[in-house]
Amino acid sequence: MSNSRLLDNRGVGKGVAPEFLVDPKLLDITSPSGERGGMIFGSGPQGEPVTVSVLRNAPTRMAMVGGLYLARQIALRAAATGATVVIATGRPRAWAPVIQATGANPEDRNSPVQLRRLSPVELPRPSEDSPVLVLHDGGHVPQELFPPRSPWQTTMYVLPYLHPQASSTIVNSELVLFQRMPIQQAQQVCQTMRRPPQLAQQLTTLKDDQVIAAGFNLWMPLRLVTNPAEQQILGAVRRGD
Repeated sequence: MSNSRLLDNRGVGKGVAPEFLVDPKLLDITSPSGERGGMIFGSGPQGEPVTVSVLRNAPTRMAMVGGLYLARQIALRAAATGATVVIATGRPRAWAPVIQATGANPEDRNSPVQLRRLSPVELPRPSEDSPVLVLHDGGHVPQELFPPRSPWQTTMYVLPYLHPQASSTIVNSELVLFQRMPIQQAQQVCQTMRRPPQLAQQLTTLKDDQVIAAGFNLWMPLRLVTNPAEQQILGAVRRGD
């Protein structure tokens, strides 16, 4: 797992993220909290805000193991920071709240939020002024259809649960977000990421609004921050969908 700092715990130090341009109408829809391209994702152990630099000057892999609510929230916030969000999925209806909220034309290649099938297609060209986030919603064992090959492209793999064959996805990601899971999967996480076995219990007791952010030398419990505008779009915070 790469040693890339994606999380900025403001109690420790501030990171600098790029500034992107976004349509004010889209910004009004989601009202995200963030600064200079960073996304305030949640609060840390002491209640301090934690920023995730999802979009950066390096090809980036991320993964999340959990419910679709969290993936939708990330899509809304990325779009509000000025990124082009490409959702590759076999269940387009599940992403309807995001499409409707952003007013996007999902088939328009110039749209800020786009829907794609789970097959190789040409992606928008990422740049510093127009970064690209690909949300790969391809089931429990995703294929490598949209690997990040250039700066300003991030591919996030949305995993409903941790299948043994998805271990390479976890290992090759700079940052992984884990929601509550059964003990067998929690034990698999600790084994895959070479973490102490006693941490497995922590993964089984997370509340609906809690995640573990894990990476190289990182294991941080976070409480999700959901603003009123997002709740109107997505409903109450929940683990599943």
